[in-house]
Amino acid sequence: MSVDHLSRRPQALPDHRSGLWRLWLGPLTAMIDAAMVAGLVYIVSFAYFLSANGRPGVDRATPELAAMLATLFVFVNLMRRRYQIANYLSTRGQMRSAFAVWNITVVVFLILLFLAKIADHYSRAVMVATYFSGIPVMALSRSAVVRLIAAGSRAGRITAERAFLIGREANIMSFVSRHKPWHMGFAVTDVAFLQSSREAGGAALASDLAAAVASCRLKRPDAVFIALPWSDQETISACVDAFMNLPVAIHLAPEPIMERFANAHVVHTGTLSSLRLTRQPLSTGEVAAKRAFDIVAASCGIILALPLLLMIALLIRLDSPGPVLFRQRRYGFNQQAFRIFKFRTMTTVDDGKVIVQAKRNDPRITRLGHLLRRYNLDELPQLLNVVAGDMSLVGPRPHALAHDIEFERKIANYARRHNVKPGITGWAQVNGFRGETDTDEKMAGRVAYDHWYIDNWSFWLDITILIRTVLSRKAFANAR
Repeated sequence: MSVDHLSRRPQALPDHRSGLWRLWLGPLTAMIDAAMVAGLVYIVSFAYFLSANGRPGVDRATPELAAMLATLFVFVNLMRRRYQIANYLSTRGQMRSAFAVWNITVVVFLILLFLAKIADHYSRAVMVATYFSGIPVMALSRSAVVRLIAAGSRAGRITAERAFLIGREANIMSFVSRHKPWHMGFAVTDVAFLQSSREAGGAALASDLAAAVASCRLKRPDAVFIALPWSDQETISACVDAFMNLPVAIHLAPEPIMERFANAHVVHTGTLSSLRLTRQPLSTGEVAAKRAFDIVAASCGIILALPLLLMIALLIRLDSPGPVLFRQRRYGFNQQAFRIFKFRTMTTVDDGKVIVQAKRNDPRITRLGHLLRRYNLDELPQLLNVVAGDMSLVGPRPHALAHDIEFERKIANYARRHNVKPGITGWAQVNGFRGETDTDEKMAGRVAYDHWYIDNWSFWLDITILIRTVLSRKAFANAR
């Protein structure tokens, strides 16, 4: 049965044209990369030569530099197996991958220059300008190529792999409707419905599988997808045994639970193989690196900001009665409670079971408090929490215990934001999710950004957030 009977799939190209695309798309993308790198070198060299000499032209070493960088860039991509259609069907991670390959290319090139003792042969200005201009060029070029290939795949014009589906009708229909395999570069060659199971009768199942194998051998797909519940081990084993004798890759179609986890993959530990749905947010080394940076940066921040801290403390004393510092219980890493330090900006210091969030034009906010909150200056004492180890410079912003308890009842996986240390600033804050969360939708949006941060943490992401905290308008939006 054709997959066209299962869904409104776009009409694919004839098989021979699809095969040509699969054969030539890798070399074509490699040639695009090589031309892009070589063209970049020539443009940079031309611009430098024009500015240095006042006339058009390029340095005599330009052809050699262009050839070496282009060759290395393509070679690194080949070693990382980037020239496969499957890598061009989603924009996810493409810019990060292109940046990594470009860095590796330049580092290897510099090592070769050092070993060959020919560094003086090339213009340092051209090499430096080529590297820095290459970062956005590589990222944008890769993104454009991916969008073109992904669009061609969704329209059925480009096929990454030809797939044969086997399973019970309900399971196949569910798999097709959930994943729409043609959107991911698959051309479904045929579908075999199993009418029986091994428990129901071995002879009947053997007959179904024999017919499926015969059809699969005739269609000559690249892969077979077994769409059965993973609990049906007997039938799955029978399908695997039947298709092992065909020159195809055999896949077990994913269970619905895997759709919740974008990075699920098989992990091998000795003789044990397991499907890991999530990993620890940070490895031991990453935790140590993040902690070391926090201690150094927060300590330096306290020393440099000490005059400002003392001045703000004095102004708070003069502005309104009450303590200079506001201490409130918050949840930290693994939901361990701690007391956060902030400059007092309100006439009240609530820390009970009911805490009313600050609103725009809140009469409880002092005159000085408006200014401190507007520019995030009330958060500065939290540098002490960072040095003490209760917080990090970057992480999900901690909320009052009363609010945590309330939102944990309303928002699924809310408490997952406590899987890392809370931060003075965070990904949600630099994207405008700051201030009052007077609706569940606002808090859900903030939590979604916090979860994204946990799933995509890197040292450079923390640096980016710190920079945006100071320079981005969104980081100061919605201040109360």
